[in-house]
Amino acid sequence: MKNEDQTRFLFWISLSDRPVWQQFLICSSGFFFGYLVNGICEEYVYNRLQFSYGWYFTFVQGFVYLGFIYVQGFTTKKMVNPWRTYVKLSAVLMGSHGLTKGSLAWLNYPAQIMFKSTKVLPVMVMGAFIPGLRRKYPIHEYISAILLVIGLIIFTLADANTSPNFSILGVVMISGALIMDAFMGNVQEAIFTLNPDTTQTEMLFCSTVVGLPMLLPPMILTGELFKAWNSCAEHPYVYGVLVFEAMATYVGQVSVLSLIALFGAATTAMITTARKAVTLLLSYMIFTKPLTEQHGTGLMLIAAGIMLKMVPENQFAKHAKSIKDAVLMMSPKANEIGLEVDEEVNKPLV
Repeated sequence: MKNEDQTRFLFWISLSDRPVWQQFLICSSGFFFGYLVNGICEEYVYNRLQFSYGWYFTFVQGFVYLGFIYVQGFTTKKMVNPWRTYVKLSAVLMGSHGLTKGSLAWLNYPAQIMFKSTKVLPVMVMGAFIPGLRRKYPIHEYISAILLVIGLIIFTLADANTSPNFSILGVVMISGALIMDAFMGNVQEAIFTLNPDTTQTEMLFCSTVVGLPMLLPPMILTGELFKAWNSCAEHPYVYGVLVFEAMATYVGQVSVLSLIALFGAATTAMITTARKAVTLLLSYMIFTKPLTEQHGTGLMLIAAGIMLKMVPENQFAKHAKSIKDAVLMMSPKANEIGLEVDEEVNKPLV
């Protein structure tokens, strides 16, 4: 857990005076609620309403965020970081949102989930190079992440009745969003680490204010701004869906920032990956689709990855020490092997 001395709130719920498991449960619940609603709305907007304007979708979402932040009473006087801190973060945030939403026009939903499910791995790798973090993860966390990713890919492929719709443009867009997501999570964690007084509301407010103008050039150059505006003028009810989705996503986004501040970017990335599995599983429960053996294999790998992640690191340290002691007792060259085991245990992971 991070920033234990910093008082943190999720909306009006105090987190700092609660046990770690309650913090995790509250933040995860807010995230799951927000992004499960987000997933349903995105599918409805893109597939049922045929509204495939990702940049404009993100643009409207930003104004809804600012409205909620205003209601919460946040002002620029409460900022603890300079505006320049959020320039790169805002560009990456808006680019990621726009590319992710826009990619649904070129990829089907299972294909997008399959790509996004690999996010946890670049987040962990990139965390070793971000200034202010230089984070190293124990080997069992890498194994856990790999199991989670493979399990979700297997489940997602089983979810597609036919091969996923891999359009080259869609693959490029979702790959760009994936890289941006990995960079963004680590930068957010670095900001929280270097300045623990940073609040989730400040980060979301500044990222949105700085990022909204950055959405205008791609919308104007591609003509999306005028197409989306005319489409919404013909079907005003689309705005209702967009605003409802943005309200739910706001809850999820603040919850994600709380998870990053308290537990780090890699743990948060694993939770977001697990959420994708829950989204797919719920679709089977709600729409009573048949589950195959491939689904079962994917779910077992996902469960194994989650359980491995939950095992405390000190348990692995004890296990490594017991293996070392057993080797030393059985080997006639105890000192040499003991030295080799020590070198292997202490070898840097990244």
